[in-house]
Amino acid sequence: MMDDWGSFDPHWIWVAFGLVLAALEMLVPGVYLIWLAVAAIITGLLTFGLDLGLPSQVVIFVSLSLIAVFSAPRFLRDQPIVSADPMLNHRGAQLVGQSAVVTQAFEGGSGRIKHGDSEWLARGPDLDVGQRVRISGSEGAVLLVEIAHAIENGPPSADDGEPS
Repeated sequence: MMDDWGSFDPHWIWVAFGLVLAALEMLVPGVYLIWLAVAAIITGLLTFGLDLGLPSQVVIFVSLSLIAVFSAPRFLRDQPIVSADPMLNHRGAQLVGQSAVVTQAFEGGSGRIKHGDSEWLARGPDLDVGQRVRISGSEGAVLLVEIAHAIENGPPSADDGEPS
């Protein structure tokens, strides 16, 4: 029984509909149409070789769509999509642990540092121009810094030639 499907086999129509929805998901991402696409493709597979009427096929599609859409949040929570580079859009966080040079003296806890070919606003203890610092964190576009030798070698000693 083919009802209003014409000369096409219903399972191919459902599979094609699912593939169109999957393609639309790529064009208009939102992780919603893919679940409807899955339901349509499964409906096509279930109707293969069965003589189901259009109302039965629609009920199967709607049921599978509801199951897929309401199961998706749990699936995504249990199987999160992990980024290959989670710090990609957090440039300041990528610099943590690297060293830099003070280019504008720190007065009142803020100044400028140079890392690579970029200068950054930074916060930290009062520092002189040319002093090496270690980047310890970031707050937005402002880097947090510490004195470099204090991190690498512990506190300065009398052997370092610095006053204690």
